[in-house]
Amino acid sequence: MAVVLGPNRYGKAETRVVRVTRDGQTHRIKDVNVSVALSGAMEEVHLTGDNAAVLPTDSQKNTVFAFAKKHGIGAIEEFGLLLARHFVGSQPAISHARVEIHEYGWERITGGHSFVRTGGEVRTAVVHSDGEGGDESVVSGLADLVVLNSTGSEFHGFARDEYTTLAPTDDRILATAVTAQWRHRGIDTRWDDSYRAAREALLMAFAETHSLSLQQTLFQMGRRVLEEQAELCEVRLSMPNKHHFLVDLEPFGLANDNEVYFAADRPYGLIEGTVLADDAPPAPAAWN
Repeated sequence: MAVVLGPNRYGKAETRVVRVTRDGQTHRIKDVNVSVALSGAMEEVHLTGDNAAVLPTDSQKNTVFAFAKKHGIGAIEEFGLLLARHFVGSQPAISHARVEIHEYGWERITGGHSFVRTGGEVRTAVVHSDGEGGDESVVSGLADLVVLNSTGSEFHGFARDEYTTLAPTDDRILATAVTAQWRHRGIDTRWDDSYRAAREALLMAFAETHSLSLQQTLFQMGRRVLEEQAELCEVRLSMPNKHHFLVDLEPFGLANDNEVYFAADRPYGLIEGTVLADDAPPAPAAWN
């Protein structure tokens, strides 16, 4: 039996950088978490300990900070492309770079320099690059987009067995925390506009779908994104069912007409699915 080295990569994970852009007394904030992973001709460092081809992960961290200063941070997809192209173009041993960025939102309170963190939602992007002119792909998305419909949701007609105790219902709370990723057909995209439109499509589909199951709602959300944005071809969604159970108030002589619920955090149903256009091109590296 021969033992060989398989696929490998290395990099600096979770470099947290806050970039303040100062326009007189009016400031703008970009708050991001950047993870870099590089791969290429890395056999020797694994097999013999020869570090000649290894760009230190500390250097990768410093590059993130330097690029934040030199180029600013606009759309995270564009910032990711800049970093990925740099690492492949500047290091002969590196043939592929993966950059994942999470962005945390802030909005201005008043004046020019006071901000409040916006909710728990996180904007995400994953960029893969073999260098400018080579194969490149971008996946955009979001995580922890918490949504709730207080009515307009049913669940009945489901399979039953000897362990089934769940009662069917024609009126329930439907709540979830959406994690979604969508892939672009190309990289010639107005990233911020595309993100806002995709997010709005997800929200409107959730709000406007009379739901018979969370699976049905998931499909309608992905479908709305693709129907409204021709530059996107596939959406992946992961949606935990944040269960809300009616509280039995009869012991206290009180009726509960879908008014008082217990919000359970676990266990929870987890619904995941992919919605794609039938002419979607083969999935790029960033998708896999």
